[in-house]
Amino acid sequence: MKYGARCKAVVAAALLGLLLLSGCAPKGGQTIEIRLGEVARTVFYAPQYVALSQGMFAQEGLDVQLATIPGGDKAMTALLSNQADIALIGAETSIYVYQQGAEDPIINFAQLTQKDGTFLFARQTKDSFDWEKLKQQNFLGQRKGGMPQMSLEFTLRKHGIDPHKDLKLIQNIDFANVASAFGSGTGDYVQLFEPQASIFEKEGRGRVVASIGVESGELPYTVYMAKQSYLNTNSEAAQKFTNAIYRAQQWIAAHSPEQIAEAITPYFKDTELAVLTSSIKRYKEQGTYAMNPMIEEKEWKNLQDVMASAGELKSPVALDKLVNPSFAKQAISSNSIGNTETDVKKSTTEATDTAVDAGGSP
Repeated sequence: MKYGARCKAVVAAALLGLLLLSGCAPKGGQTIEIRLGEVARTVFYAPQYVALSQGMFAQEGLDVQLATIPGGDKAMTALLSNQADIALIGAETSIYVYQQGAEDPIINFAQLTQKDGTFLFARQTKDSFDWEKLKQQNFLGQRKGGMPQMSLEFTLRKHGIDPHKDLKLIQNIDFANVASAFGSGTGDYVQLFEPQASIFEKEGRGRVVASIGVESGELPYTVYMAKQSYLNTNSEAAQKFTNAIYRAQQWIAAHSPEQIAEAITPYFKDTELAVLTSSIKRYKEQGTYAMNPMIEEKEWKNLQDVMASAGELKSPVALDKLVNPSFAKQAISSNSIGNTETDVKKSTTEATDTAVDAGGSP
């Protein structure tokens, strides 16, 4: 490393360390509890687990209670019924609620991932992959109207395949049980999140043949959302939450897959470190993790293109109807340390074993 680059990295590390330490003591001394519901336990959400394990939520004075609620429909139900304050779900669910004429709409305020997190997984391990090989095969699909299924259908149509005519589509298995059903012998192809895809590869159950995220492009795949009424009355909590997420996104950008895997291990106690590392490497290489919490206009449009292709969009919804960018803008303005964080390769903190473990893989 050249001297200038080395100095740049040292300065960046120092700035990042000061940034993290500056939030160690919550101002005012009062902790705010937030009930957070995630739609799955997956390496796809690594920045969230970094925010927990590296104390970024705590530094903001937040006590985040994490619960895994499998399936976007179930997670949204928890949000609507006030069983969760904030939910990490696909942005399409907020559009569904809006389309139903909700008086208290669900507002997206911070983006976590900017691409689909699933991989096309084939049971057959021989020969090269071609999209035409999917025709007339048993495909273990996801829930109708859910983001994984819509991204898949969008991708298939791009390759000249009609998902409902050319595939033997199986959609009667609950989201939480799709991976285990494939593992038990159902289907020739399936979509899998990480680390499940890497686990199945290691077990010799098949191989990853394509990335749906790369194929379907950038979109607000998973975002933090809350009721409009919650954001109105808890704007300070929402801002602190977004601040922590942005710092975690910076941390992810600045660290290697090995370091990230170490940091999130408390949330994947049954998964080998090598598998976590390879899973994170896949996601980082294809730009899956959002670099900041902002939801961009072009991403919102692509989301609706995907929904329209699946026949799930009644009419276009303007970005400002369901996206509040103020929290993300403030987080970026107040917490950014510039562009030098990507040069930092050494962790300034270590993952703690006291993190809440809320469940297994998706």
